[in-house]
Amino acid sequence: MNPSHTGTADAVVMRLEDFDRDSGSRIERLLFNHRLVVVALCALATLLLAWQIGGLRLNAAFEKMIPTEHAYIANFLDNRAQLAGVGNTLRIAVESTDGSIFTPEYLDTLRKLTDELFLFPEVDRPFMKSLWTPAVRWTGVTEDGLDGGPVIPDDYDGSAESVEQVRLNVERSGEIGQLVAGNFASSIILVPLQEARAGGEGRIDYGKLGQRLEELRQRYDGQHVRIHITGFAKVVGDLIDGLRQVALFFLLAIGICTAVLYWYTRCVRSTVLVVACSVVAVVWLLGLLPTLGYELDPYSVLVPFLVFAIGMSHGAQKMNGIMQDIGRGTHKLVAARFTFRRLILAGVTALLADAVGFAVLMVIRIEVIQDLAVTASIGVAVLIFTNLVLLPILLSYTGVSPEAARRSLKAELMEAADAAHRKHPFWAFLDLFTQRKWAGIAVAVAAVMGVAGLVLSFQLKIGDTDPGAPELRADSRYNRDNSYIVANYAAGSDVYIVMVKTPQYGCAAYDTLMGVDALELALRQLPGVESTKSLAGLAKVSAAGMNEGSLKWYEVPSSQGVLNAIITRAPREMFNQNCDLLTVYAYLKDHKADTLASVVDAVERFAAQHGGGEVRYLNAAGNAGIEAATNIVVRQANREMLLLVYAAVTVLAFITFRSWRAVLCAVLPLALTSVLCEALMVWLNIGVKVATLPVIALGVGIGVDYALYVMTVTLARMRDGMSLSEAYYKALTFTGKVVVLTGITLGIAVATWAFSPIKFQADMGILLAFMFIWNMLGALILLPALGHFLLRPKAA
Repeated sequence: MNPSHTGTADAVVMRLEDFDRDSGSRIERLLFNHRLVVVALCALATLLLAWQIGGLRLNAAFEKMIPTEHAYIANFLDNRAQLAGVGNTLRIAVESTDGSIFTPEYLDTLRKLTDELFLFPEVDRPFMKSLWTPAVRWTGVTEDGLDGGPVIPDDYDGSAESVEQVRLNVERSGEIGQLVAGNFASSIILVPLQEARAGGEGRIDYGKLGQRLEELRQRYDGQHVRIHITGFAKVVGDLIDGLRQVALFFLLAIGICTAVLYWYTRCVRSTVLVVACSVVAVVWLLGLLPTLGYELDPYSVLVPFLVFAIGMSHGAQKMNGIMQDIGRGTHKLVAARFTFRRLILAGVTALLADAVGFAVLMVIRIEVIQDLAVTASIGVAVLIFTNLVLLPILLSYTGVSPEAARRSLKAELMEAADAAHRKHPFWAFLDLFTQRKWAGIAVAVAAVMGVAGLVLSFQLKIGDTDPGAPELRADSRYNRDNSYIVANYAAGSDVYIVMVKTPQYGCAAYDTLMGVDALELALRQLPGVESTKSLAGLAKVSAAGMNEGSLKWYEVPSSQGVLNAIITRAPREMFNQNCDLLTVYAYLKDHKADTLASVVDAVERFAAQHGGGEVRYLNAAGNAGIEAATNIVVRQANREMLLLVYAAVTVLAFITFRSWRAVLCAVLPLALTSVLCEALMVWLNIGVKVATLPVIALGVGIGVDYALYVMTVTLARMRDGMSLSEAYYKALTFTGKVVVLTGITLGIAVATWAFSPIKFQADMGILLAFMFIWNMLGALILLPALGHFLLRPKAA
């Protein structure tokens, strides 16, 4: 009997002195004949890479989170230098606890806050706006014509007269609903950020920036004000702060996996080694990242746990095989080599499938996802050494406890002891699915579930399905701050900007402004748009103002001279220095997928009808415009990614099994789990976006491990002449029990993430737990049921 093709265990060689050290593959001989060297090299690598972890950073970058190659983002980046403070911007609402911003105490606190924020090295200072910045001005109509100046004049002294002058200036500034709340209870400090920090200090450290903002909040809260902060930088800062708790969930997962594995083996040494090798894989991964110039971000921080989970799955299979062989009396070194031979092909194929599941994420042209793919691929490569090589070698030294070895053969001992009860009840139940009746029921139920799941998955949204920051809990401080700003400002935190390109010095042409005015009108008809702002709207207000405030003149002036006079007083953010770029601001109620899609469609339709020639309407800038482009890229990549991962998994499975029938048995349960996972996302109101897109691909890559281990042994036994039922039962007692163990253990471990304060992590935990469990059930129930109809002895 060939030990490389058996899943049970009549090992040909029991004693070490009878074993041929030169048997096996060249790789096996190289590794096991030089075990001490391999262990020493792995120990040295672990020490060096553990030291390297000190240089690992947890951070993010604005441009890494967006699809820089998409046409909309390309438009934004091409014109970014000419857009005033557009992009990565903080909105800080300073609410007066006295009910009015027109008090000396409030205005003094606002000044101090503005000055402190102005000195932050991350701030793009020329474009910062507050009631205290000179660029925020008022314009009024007097008997002498138009007059104006800073909202807070240079001679402000805090007296009652000065405060009343500020009130009058605010009312004439046009900033009500923009920088000032309609009820005069708060005002906004608009803080644009620059990715390259002032002073040559490199990129923004969002974790530290978030901490400084919180320190600012704590220092000023209670001094007649309450602080509300929104913006990309604050979301990332909160994520980084919350994700520091990932270490606690990681330790909890290690504890759960260790406890369940020990309960299964009752062997301290093998349990410790399996867990230790999986932890070593994580250490290697975290040490390699800074060595190779990578860092962890809020979305790839979960990868170390996935690497640990995959390592536990493969390590438990190796440990179980060695334990069973030792239980039959085989020497520990021989048992380790036999197990290495039996499972190396399935293990390498499974890890390659994992790697492919990660690597296909590279097709998504968003750098943060590509970094996640690289990080995960490095982790999988590491597992080949730590769990497929190092673990069997270490077990060849330590072996397992005799009691644990005997317990691992409990099913076979039951068979030998009592022919009437020759099968373990649980394995006997699973074996029923190799029979026509139960197989037919399983396939029919799976088909019904697949069709129902597919129909439901058509409702899957691309993008956010909740207002605010869905990555955080609805009751988080950030989302409460966002709700406050949305409720009190017409210019909310979700800003969609259309760029209008004109010939040089043509931005104030009458025809151009009429086109912009028509675009504003089209946008205001959309239910998701709160308000709009552009040079055309300012021109209408100014025309009325220059005619004694008469609303009969509230229209775009047809006189070019009047338009030229108006543009000299226009805010910098409405047009650029060369007067060949206009911006149309649309302030949205939220950034839900449907809201963004409606704005994109409206702008595209308008551009098709009115664009062309010398005037072009370009999507899109602003945080909402960037998110709209991201949604488009995610939508395009979603199906492409799944097709690629399934194509790769199918090819790898065929190389392993050399049977298209076996490939179908392994891949169809995975496809069912993917469909059901999308249906679950619909039911949980989770959209497909940058944070969630990788999960299904990762689930496919990890889930195929179960099918590969079960099918490899089943096919080997069928090719030895066994029936499907006999072969499958042997697979259950050899690799199947570990599939159950790891599937349930890892499912429970990631399910604990549901208690995380970070909703993004909680959602990932629920989805991953679902995929772990359902892929396990697919490998144990649907795989043999499909095998009944597709596989045949000898022909398998």
